[in-house]
Amino acid sequence: MRVLILGGTSEANLLAAAVAAAGLDAIYSYAGRTQVPVNQPLPTRIGGFGGADGLADAIRQQGFTHVVDATHPFATEISRNAVAACATTATPLIALERKPWIKMPGDIWIEVQDVAAAVAALPQARANVFLAIGRQHITPFATRPQHAYTLRFIDAAGGSLSLPDADLIVSRGPFTLAGELDLMRSRRIEWIVARNSGGDGARAKIDAARELKLPVIMIERPALPDRSRVESVAEVMQWLGHRACLGA
Repeated sequence: MRVLILGGTSEANLLAAAVAAAGLDAIYSYAGRTQVPVNQPLPTRIGGFGGADGLADAIRQQGFTHVVDATHPFATEISRNAVAACATTATPLIALERKPWIKMPGDIWIEVQDVAAAVAALPQARANVFLAIGRQHITPFATRPQHAYTLRFIDAAGGSLSLPDADLIVSRGPFTLAGELDLMRSRRIEWIVARNSGGDGARAKIDAARELKLPVIMIERPALPDRSRVESVAEVMQWLGHRACLGA
């Protein structure tokens, strides 16, 4: 058995620890968007594969017998490529996919399908906006330059931001409710734009918005091809024929 873990999430990190503890032959793959990725107990590779065909070639050439897609729920390109590559190579594939957040009493959500719809949902009048969607998706908000944006990235921007009035926070989660409340109060946040990533590491901003009665423009998850999926490391380990270790 040789396992390819398509990672970059906290769940993927837990899976890597469990796989390493079980002594499995595995490689952890980062997309390369984070400048300082989390160290892993497994051998790692960084960078893309060159589309579905490139991933299929890597599966064949490196002898992977199983692929685990533990990427971000919005990393649609690699997830679609994984489905296509595994179908081409007849390689078993499973997705480790965290549950989406569910709207709760007191939440003020404006649910939209994509980033363009999120931009359109912002008010015309100037507002302080917490743009919690990652660096790859901020450019469309330049069409609403009247707003003051607070951004939060894992890494420094590495160049000028595309928004005329933006302040960048460099920080890595998980985040706490107390910390998010302090951020929103100190910066007088009035609107939040978020993707429905799910999980616990970034949920605090949603809980803080509820407590402060702030509207959240929530971008729904994109549709992905049908694939086997589970929601826990233990289920992935069972699929691989091993018990989860390290309490994972």
